[in-house]
Amino acid sequence: MNKRQLGQSDLEVYPITFGGNVFGWTIDEQTSFGILDGFTDAGFNFIDTADSYSHWAPGNKGGESETIIGNWMEQRKNRQQMIIATKVGSIPGSTKKSLAKDHLIKSVEGSLKRLKTDYIDLYQSHYDDPETPIEDTLEVYDQLIRAGKVRWIGASNFSAARLTAALETAEKLKLPRYQTLQPEYNLYQREAYEKELEQVVIDHQLGMMNYYALASGFLTGKYRSEADLNKSQRGGGIKKYLNERGFKILKALDQVSEQYNANQASIALAWLIAKPSVTAPIASVTDLTQLDELVKAASLKLNTEDIAILDEASDWQ
Repeated sequence: MNKRQLGQSDLEVYPITFGGNVFGWTIDEQTSFGILDGFTDAGFNFIDTADSYSHWAPGNKGGESETIIGNWMEQRKNRQQMIIATKVGSIPGSTKKSLAKDHLIKSVEGSLKRLKTDYIDLYQSHYDDPETPIEDTLEVYDQLIRAGKVRWIGASNFSAARLTAALETAEKLKLPRYQTLQPEYNLYQREAYEKELEQVVIDHQLGMMNYYALASGFLTGKYRSEADLNKSQRGGGIKKYLNERGFKILKALDQVSEQYNANQASIALAWLIAKPSVTAPIASVTDLTQLDELVKAASLKLNTEDIAILDEASDWQ
């Protein structure tokens, strides 16, 4: 595996980001430790989480994922080898999003404490906050970077217009700029990213780490009917993919996977990794056998013909 630069930062990551939303939700701390050990033993170094993960699980309040990652790094004494990305701005139990000064300053301290570290490699605005002026948010990030608490910043779930506005504001006011974008993007959900966001990523040389890389598990090929939806706790979110478009994509994945002696999940991730604007797609696993799919994806080199098969089956235009 070759490392890839995240935007114009000095962060270099391998081409898979581990999605920490499963920690404290579908897997407990002990299982999480085992999977993180397997992930790093395979050579990967990039973990993404958020201060709100995983508040939706019964009994949780948010911050559980960061706590597990922090405990693991403390036990393994490997903080220097890891690149940790977390997010701020989503408020558990509320539809409100905040990138206001007071919220950012309070939130970063909470994340640092839970992660048991004195710096965050990539601190991301989880959602846009139209009520807070862009320059106000960037000024706080500037303070956090100068204080050594944050190394670089990124954006998640921003529209192309608002992302562009933030980048232009940063340049105009000589403030830190977003180095990365975290949008939804996968073989099924292509239009929103490719229609407008992708060009912003390319034009501004941003790193791109997309979430739902496997469409909540649909692109693993395990879910082919409504009867399959009870196979996991996330099954309910997959029903929307069980349609003509979804089945066409699965057929193409089946076809291509046979050529590479790989499963559908590895092929779906390899398709993303092959995209010039994608740096390191985010994927999660809940057991070590699934981890093999990530390792395989990172080493696969799809040929142009097979990429074309997948492109055509998932075409949105």
